[in-house]
Amino acid sequence: MIKVVVIEDDASIRARNIELLQNHFAHKLIMAGEADSVRGAVLLIRDVQPDLVLLDIEIKGGSSFDILDQLRPYSFKVIFVTAFDEYAIKAIKFSAVDYIVKPVDEFEFTLAVDEAIQAIENHQDTTMQNEHLIASYKKETQQKKVVLKTSEALHIVNISDILFCKNDNSYTTFFVNSGEQIMVSKGIREYADLLSDYGFFRPHQSYLVNLNHVNKVDKADGGFVVMNNAMEIPVSSRQKKTLLDLLENL
Repeated sequence: MIKVVVIEDDASIRARNIELLQNHFAHKLIMAGEADSVRGAVLLIRDVQPDLVLLDIEIKGGSSFDILDQLRPYSFKVIFVTAFDEYAIKAIKFSAVDYIVKPVDEFEFTLAVDEAIQAIENHQDTTMQNEHLIASYKKETQQKKVVLKTSEALHIVNISDILFCKNDNSYTTFFVNSGEQIMVSKGIREYADLLSDYGFFRPHQSYLVNLNHVNKVDKADGGFVVMNNAMEIPVSSRQKKTLLDLLENL
């Protein structure tokens, strides 16, 4: 019998995946355990040595790639289950690894599991594929940096560390999550264009915010966003709907 474990932090989805496995593959698979976090998954997989792992990409304590990185080199077959993760899916597609998109479709689920079982029964060596997967993911998620030039120094900043930018005539001040404020002698429009592909949005003519650092949106009156550092950023009435749409699709 092929040993399978299910790693998923949503209890209802985990139960559904286990139910589908039992309904369709009870004659070939044996449930060897389940976990809902990075730490729990690593301990479980090391303990039971499964042949097949159904693995949620975003999970308590990190991501599925944190799990796989700790278990290298691993030889078990993986089927990823994901809502949407741009970088992860790119890496998965580059490595030709099976994945299922949430909400799980029963037909696609059984097809993916059946193909995984065939690969396991045929003793297909996936070592190179597994290593390529992790390397591809790391390449996709490597931190992008921006160089901010001030009169005193060159600051090399991780884009993901920028909370927001504030415009002051021809100057732009960058507020970084370390608490540092960096003022450069360029207008905010240039940075709005530069950072648009990295989750930044201009809710007001004087501000550019990193949507990944937005804590909440207050819709009262003109409205404003509250950043993770508790700073309040105004939102123009013209930009409010676009902002809300972007946040809902993060």
